[in-house]
Amino acid sequence: MKAACYVTQDVSMSLKCMVQQKEDERQIHEYKKERRSVWWGYEVNTSSDDCIAAINSYSHQVLGYGREKKVILEAPLYDKDCVLSNVLAAHYLISSDVSRAKTYVKAAETHLGRATPYEKAVFKAVNYLISDNMDEDVALELHFKLLKKFPRDLLSWKRVEILCFYMGRPDLSLPLFEKIIPENRDQDYAYGMLAFPLLELGHLEEAEKAARKGYEINKNDSWAHHCLCHVLQTECRFKEAVEFMEGCSPSWDSCSSLRYSHNWWHVAVCYLEGGSPLSKVQEIYDHQMCKELEKEDAVATDVYMDALGLLLRLDTRDKLDEFLDRLKILANCLTDQAMWYQEWLFDITIIWALSRVGNTSLAHLLLEGLKSRTSHMSKKKQQLMQKAIQLAEAVNEYGKGNYKKALQLVGPDFDAADYKVIGASDLQMDVFNEIWYKVLLLNGKSSSAIKVLERRIKQRDGAPFLWRLLQEKSYVMEGNTEAAVTACEKAKALESSYFKFD
Repeated sequence: MKAACYVTQDVSMSLKCMVQQKEDERQIHEYKKERRSVWWGYEVNTSSDDCIAAINSYSHQVLGYGREKKVILEAPLYDKDCVLSNVLAAHYLISSDVSRAKTYVKAAETHLGRATPYEKAVFKAVNYLISDNMDEDVALELHFKLLKKFPRDLLSWKRVEILCFYMGRPDLSLPLFEKIIPENRDQDYAYGMLAFPLLELGHLEEAEKAARKGYEINKNDSWAHHCLCHVLQTECRFKEAVEFMEGCSPSWDSCSSLRYSHNWWHVAVCYLEGGSPLSKVQEIYDHQMCKELEKEDAVATDVYMDALGLLLRLDTRDKLDEFLDRLKILANCLTDQAMWYQEWLFDITIIWALSRVGNTSLAHLLLEGLKSRTSHMSKKKQQLMQKAIQLAEAVNEYGKGNYKKALQLVGPDFDAADYKVIGASDLQMDVFNEIWYKVLLLNGKSSSAIKVLERRIKQRDGAPFLWRLLQEKSYVMEGNTEAAVTACEKAKALESSYFKFD
């Protein structure tokens, strides 16, 4: 009897196990039916094709610097429970609508239990990135872990690139980028993103190769255009850079204000550095960069930042008089304090513009505001941002014409590359080197300026402006007539070789 009982129990247990197994299989089958894959192949727990389409469209908009990044807000409408769509929507909104962004975070958090491993990894990395008191090193480490598991996620890769840029540390991203390129050999945008840290670290030959590869895969990749221009501009191949960029420019019409105005900024600076007539620079400023402001969806701050960068370069070259009316118009727009405290580079150039047109009280207010904001940062971040404050103070004095004080603030061994924590590329930072050259000369430090400029010319032998500084200022001040004549001839030869206009 006992044996029969055991047999009956065993059969019963076996039947229960079979039923449970079938139920588990059914649930797994149903669960997998609800899954879809995003553009780069990783699974997301949603049954909505429209939700996935919105996520994919958003990814293309971000990587291609498009104007329609708001498309990500459609994804949660198609599937309110999708973790990936909610956390990406939160990331999109965090700089403009914190409260709304947090509602998307909560929605994502609520459904984490059913999220795929990929979604969970993205949520963890992005949620920390947009959290209060975010530590950049921790945010970077979380993204590194994510990308080691999911190396084809170019959207996360882009966040790493941007994070390292604002840390002033392209060296941190390069090793990871080089490792995951094999996983993305045929992918749009991958090579342009590889090119940027390469060029920022001085690997120009490799950067050019990567940027050209990106351009071959996608001729409309505005970031690949930008990176290749960086290389050509750094190597003083100004004419080649302009011809390439102007050839690509029709595709920029669909780009965001950030990419559109910045790519044209590069073109304008190439013309300026190559010694073209100022009318050409003026034409780009008026009819390309500032024309962007007429578009309904233009982001004015993005345009203004590039406009300021160009005007400051004109100032260091003593060419601002022809643009002074434009600077006054721009400076008047920048009295709107709603534009402040978005980008350190932008704030520092605003300080210069306000000081330069005589609005020193507002310039001082912005400077003090930056100091106050720095005081609320972590100790580690405060130490890093001290250089940014020092640079802002120097630029303020320079704008007011207090050149002695400006030189005291930057010191005798200034190198703008050490100040990249303000969120700027080498080419954007170089204007602060130009300020340094100028204040050295204005303070009668011609021998120091000669050493600095001769060292710089070894890096950029093809830059007419550097030769002009040596000729017109440094050598003349030192009474070295022969060297001044040689430098003048070199500058003229370079200028005539780049751009010829009837």
